[in-house]
Amino acid sequence: MKILCLGAGGKISRESAFDLVTYSDFERITIADYNENAGMEVVRRLDDPRVDFVKIDVNQRSAAVAIMRDYDLVMDGTTISLNDRSTACIAEAGVNGINLNGCGAEWEFDDQFAGNDRICVPGMGMTPGITNMMTRHAADQLDTIDTIRISHGAFRPVAFSPAIAETTRVEYDPALPSRVVYENGAFVQVPPFARPRDIELPPPFGTHTQYIIPHAETMTLPKSLADKQVKLIEVRGTWPPKNMTLVRTLYDWGFMRNDLVEIEGVRVGILDAVAEYLLQSEEGQTTDLYGYALHVEVTGRKDGKLVQHLLTHTHPASDGSVKGWENLRAYTRCVGIPMSIGAQLIAHGRVHGKGVVAPEMAFEPADVFRELKKRKIDVHEKITVMEE
Repeated sequence: MKILCLGAGGKISRESAFDLVTYSDFERITIADYNENAGMEVVRRLDDPRVDFVKIDVNQRSAAVAIMRDYDLVMDGTTISLNDRSTACIAEAGVNGINLNGCGAEWEFDDQFAGNDRICVPGMGMTPGITNMMTRHAADQLDTIDTIRISHGAFRPVAFSPAIAETTRVEYDPALPSRVVYENGAFVQVPPFARPRDIELPPPFGTHTQYIIPHAETMTLPKSLADKQVKLIEVRGTWPPKNMTLVRTLYDWGFMRNDLVEIEGVRVGILDAVAEYLLQSEEGQTTDLYGYALHVEVTGRKDGKLVQHLLTHTHPASDGSVKGWENLRAYTRCVGIPMSIGAQLIAHGRVHGKGVVAPEMAFEPADVFRELKKRKIDVHEKITVMEE
């Protein structure tokens, strides 16, 4: 089989490609990126005869579709702002697809993928992605569900890439309509920094105050787990403390609105200017601790008893003690590996459904956890019968 790794010149999706080279049996692995220099750098680093490069621009739809038609599967690592165009190309090409974000317009192409007898799995990273798998794993053991509280700590620089800078802006955009919680059968919109909750993450990350963020899990899980009578779904997240302080300050002072300001006769968005500074500064490119931490708490009923399932995950330290997990790679590998695992499961037919399918319905949690463990990423579960 042949796979096209769209956007794999980026720092995260190149980790997905690295995982494919290490673990998959794809016959051809093509790095596809608009940035030819970045794409060819990845080809050289992977140094595998199955790997080649093609320049692609999803804004040039006809040309992009023609390229994609030569593959069995497109692994899409492009940014949230491009996912509507990239998914449109994948659907038109009539091939299977999978992506990292799951927060774009992918669901609009459900009929097209289903009509082509193909599947597209949006949001198969750490969160969304592995958090969906954790939630489904807990849900499968419960008769009904009261609460689902998903939290994560993404310990990475605030702007180590344009895509990450974009994610930071999107999640705390004051006008964003998709920042919601699911409560008593309805989606309730909340502002930035809503519903603070202290979350204890696995070592070495510690306890952090986390706030509601706009994530795909909130939208897909009510449908996927409709038979469990879920009452509440909240998704929270945090970045390193310095990042959170910066974003809170930008929000409090109105920078997140990105108002236009005039500087020597040139009008620019104030947040655009801040983002460019961070992308070009040491402060925007470094942090004190690297890695990823998931925390999923599901409470519900089993045989009449109130039960809590608490799932977390751990990975090798970023201190250089484990080769390949040094510094930023402890973060980027965590995010990139799940998409590669999902692509490999699709290729081997270990996937459910046609059309656009959420991760928790597309894959079996046990299959995903088993593959993660091969990569030194471990999922932990604690089950507690609660007093009432």
